[in-house]
Amino acid sequence: MAPVLEKQLPGAAGAADNNNEEEEGQNLWSSILSEVSTRSNSKLPSGKNILVFGEDGSGKTTLVAKLQGTDHSKKGRGLEYLYLNVHDEDRDDLTRCSVWILDGDLYHKGLLKFAVSAQSLPDCLAVFVADMSRPWTIMESLQKWASVLRDHVDKLKIPPEDMREMEQNMVKAFQEYTAPEDSIPASPQRRAPTAGEDEAVVLPLGDNTLTHNLGIPVLIVCTKCDAVGVLEKEHDYREEHFDFIQSHIRRFCLQYGAGLIYTSVKEEKNLDLLYKYIVHKMYDFQFTTPALVVEKDAVFIPSGWDNEKKIGILHENFTTVRPEDPFEDFITKPPVRKLVHDKEINAEDEQVFLMKQQVCL
Repeated sequence: MAPVLEKQLPGAAGAADNNNEEEEGQNLWSSILSEVSTRSNSKLPSGKNILVFGEDGSGKTTLVAKLQGTDHSKKGRGLEYLYLNVHDEDRDDLTRCSVWILDGDLYHKGLLKFAVSAQSLPDCLAVFVADMSRPWTIMESLQKWASVLRDHVDKLKIPPEDMREMEQNMVKAFQEYTAPEDSIPASPQRRAPTAGEDEAVVLPLGDNTLTHNLGIPVLIVCTKCDAVGVLEKEHDYREEHFDFIQSHIRRFCLQYGAGLIYTSVKEEKNLDLLYKYIVHKMYDFQFTTPALVVEKDAVFIPSGWDNEKKIGILHENFTTVRPEDPFEDFITKPPVRKLVHDKEINAEDEQVFLMKQQVCL
């Protein structure tokens, strides 16, 4: 029997090839569009702001300039503007984080309206700078600048439901803090695990925790911590003094749900840690450094780690002061040493003196 030959219509094969090419082309475009969409969704957010408060001479501008990568920056007046470059190496993405530094004179507090609005507040981080070289000013300064920010937030007249949501986000972030695992390599570029990846038991807030919720993350930065040695030598500060100071600052931090870090630009202490913690709070970068409470001049306490019981460990060594004693009663401002100028004495003329002596002979 003769073999049966199948007839193929002219051009059918070419049409099939064209269809395959069109499908491959569409798949390629879909892949490219999907990749672009994914990248755009994962790009570093813009419009983030850091608000820096503190007394004149506390080292605000010097600290930010150091984080920026410059040794020093000219100090301005009123409201200074700087920025930090934030680089995501994993995605090869770069963005700028705005830094607004308010003058230490309360006269300029009205300038905050140019730095933060009702719309930009959710993208802000507040930094209160405390000067460890003048520890007697710390608590009054923190209370003052926290009050300035609270007054400004109240003036923004944010809808109650929006403010409530921001406050709840702060509570959630505080409660869900977990100590970093030692096995995870420290890399600020990796994103933190999203909620739900590791369900943890959420503990209720303590009585004095987040009682002054601003709706945005807060960080207390103690500058000039290299002055600890000077305080010991010149003002007779002991371990008890530094524990008492730390205790009061940490209780303030609990009220605002704030983190705490001791730094020194002079000794370049904890500056890299400060930068990593800031980008972690602002951009959700992975952060793996645990709390550091051993060294009295290099303390680091992330928001959510602390509680009254842990602070109570400091009180065990108190011998001449009680934890509830007023801060200014124990950490007193040293008296100003006045220079005593000796009265000028004019020497008597030599010949006159000799004539007087001759009379006596």
